[in-house]
Amino acid sequence: MPRHDAPAAAPSRLQLPPGPWTNLLDGLCARFPAIAREVWLDRFARGRVLDAQGEPLTADTAYRVGMEIGYFREVEQEPVIPFEERVLYRDERLLVVDKPHFLPVVPAGGFVEETLLGRLRRRYGEADLVALHRLDRGTAGVVLFSRDPATRGAYQALFRERRIRKRYEALARPLAQWQFPLLRRTRLLAGEPFFLMREAEGEANSETRIDVIERGADVWRYALEPVSGRKHQLRVHMAALGAPILNDRFYPLAEQAEDDFSRPLKLLARGLAFVDPIDGSERRFESGLSL
Repeated sequence: MPRHDAPAAAPSRLQLPPGPWTNLLDGLCARFPAIAREVWLDRFARGRVLDAQGEPLTADTAYRVGMEIGYFREVEQEPVIPFEERVLYRDERLLVVDKPHFLPVVPAGGFVEETLLGRLRRRYGEADLVALHRLDRGTAGVVLFSRDPATRGAYQALFRERRIRKRYEALARPLAQWQFPLLRRTRLLAGEPFFLMREAEGEANSETRIDVIERGADVWRYALEPVSGRKHQLRVHMAALGAPILNDRFYPLAEQAEDDFSRPLKLLARGLAFVDPIDGSERRFESGLSL
């Protein structure tokens, strides 16, 4: 059975898209075809589908385009990730954490409780904790959270306006044919299957600065700085150059395999640096992990 005893502290949000449905149950069944109708009926019965004010809705609630609803994600037999996060810094506004490989930052796919956000909310009892940015589930390293709703917008603006420096490290095969440092600027679009990205012709919407930190005989250590923040950007750019990041299951070829905890993706969010928008101080956070 799904886990009902320890729900996520905040529901997922959905703005109802256009459609022909007369009631909310029919609309949600069409929007989420992988979730059985009986499951949605059970959620409605337990008050797990809410309106924008947090009040429970019923299955026969009229379907209104643009209406915002909240629902609690529930997963049967959720996998347990056998790696622990490490808190690097905590004050009244921010929480900075070293995320291990394989752990999602926020609920997605088959993960609800086993997420970095879920673990931290349970540890500190803070329902208002919000991730200010995301890392892929396979990527380890520094993640920044907001503890204070009053100052959250100022920190979110750092990412939106590209006023924060993000540094990554990756292990991949040598690229002796390229001159470093180099700048990879390409257009990234949604690929196939839907969870992948691809490079395409057209105006660039992604940019990564790439340099070499260490040159081994078979493997080089690369420094990666994303100027933009597109999904899977670093992984796509490295694969396109001819050096997929070691243990990458998606690029250049998608492999639908189970997690192999002995083969983590060799990509690490090494550090974040920015000028604090509240007090003007220089902020710098470094991961304690290594590849």
